[in-house]
Amino acid sequence: MRTLARRVLIPGLTALALAATGCSSTPHAGAADPAAPATLSPSADGTSQQLDVAAAPQGTPTPAAVARADGKGRTEKSALKVASYDKASGRAVIAKAPQGSGSSPAPGKSPSKAPGASPEADKPVAVGDVIASAPAPGAPAGLLAKVTEVVGKTDKGTEVKTASTTLAAVLGDDKADGKVPVDPSAVTVEPLMKGVTFSWAKGQGLTFGPEGAKLPLGNLRLDVNAAVDTAPGAPASAGASVSGFVQLAPQVEFAYDGSPGGGAGPRGAFLGMSGDWSSQWKLQGRAAASTGAPKRIPFAKLHSSPVIQVGPVPVVVNLDLTCYIQVEADGSVTLEVQQDVKGDFKIGGSYAAGKGWTPVSASNVQSTPVRASVTAAGRVKGALGAEASVGLYGAVGVTADFAPYLRGEADLKATASSDGKTSVNGAWALYGGFDLSGNLQLQLSLFGTPLFERRIPLGTLNREWALSTGQVGR
Repeated sequence: MRTLARRVLIPGLTALALAATGCSSTPHAGAADPAAPATLSPSADGTSQQLDVAAAPQGTPTPAAVARADGKGRTEKSALKVASYDKASGRAVIAKAPQGSGSSPAPGKSPSKAPGASPEADKPVAVGDVIASAPAPGAPAGLLAKVTEVVGKTDKGTEVKTASTTLAAVLGDDKADGKVPVDPSAVTVEPLMKGVTFSWAKGQGLTFGPEGAKLPLGNLRLDVNAAVDTAPGAPASAGASVSGFVQLAPQVEFAYDGSPGGGAGPRGAFLGMSGDWSSQWKLQGRAAASTGAPKRIPFAKLHSSPVIQVGPVPVVVNLDLTCYIQVEADGSVTLEVQQDVKGDFKIGGSYAAGKGWTPVSASNVQSTPVRASVTAAGRVKGALGAEASVGLYGAVGVTADFAPYLRGEADLKATASSDGKTSVNGAWALYGGFDLSGNLQLQLSLFGTPLFERRIPLGTLNREWALSTGQVGR
């Protein structure tokens, strides 16, 4: 009696939708160029202001915001800039911003509290002033600092010593809540292997990359075509590889609810990232057996430091994304499978006074029809995912790992006897799913909230659904 390999085709499947939670992020329809921040209006309590949240204007220098230590509780859009900063010593040089960047009226508090870029907006800083700056020389992630000493004048401006501070020192008792799409043209990409291409599309018909013209506005896309380790002894026709793309439209979500009278910290806060996600990928061949943890292959790193304008205050958000392929196999099954995944995601941290920080993670995913074939017995799992982090002024606040995956199992055998009779017995199963996990970090205290002693896990959100199963026997 001899054993023969038999290939079983898994039929096309209808679309499956999975709601991971009762809440999902808002779909993103497109990213136009940022509009000017809206005029501020008093909040319902009559004391604080409702600050607009928008992308900082592009193409012009963003002047620093200064909270003056004059007892009047004012934060103003100044006519100053950070000319240089030395992180090791905390020393900074403060100078006049280029003419025109801070001379026009700017969104800030009401005229009675802060006149925007007022006649005194370019006065030298004093001890106790708080400076919030967009990226500057020596401070690529921006600067949020309190002046502790005025050292003196230099040929480049006023040199000061600074210490770290919080957003509560500049936002005070005001309120803010908004979402800002990330400009895909401002995202830097570092390919980590051959076969990776990057594309994006934004307003005014601007596109980049081979797929740019096909993308919805505000989307970026990474295409990858990479070989993975093939099982020893596998024929050349069973060479393992992963190909496909990841497409997303990320946006920053920011909220702040200041304490009345500018207390020690806010009543509430939120920082997170959300957006639409789609991927199409194909795993084929006989992957090498995994030893220990599943093999993760990063194929590109993305970074962006968008500046969002919260009233008069430039808030620098740092976003990092590492896209990866992960394959887990026993080295015996040859698989050819293609899957489309579409949905959205939201990760972040939410703060409420008296309750502390609470993790937020949500995803709404749909899996479209799958084409697959399985040969021989074995198990394999493949994922095309992303590790993401979002923070403020260079400090990581939230990390998350979002990994849509496909998992297959097969136990298929064909036998033939000397009299010519054959039989096939076995079973196969194919599953789709995703994992979402991560942590809140200590650096979220930049909001002015109390420190927490350890990382707070987002909790592992895992959903899996059967795509197809079956028995073979005759």
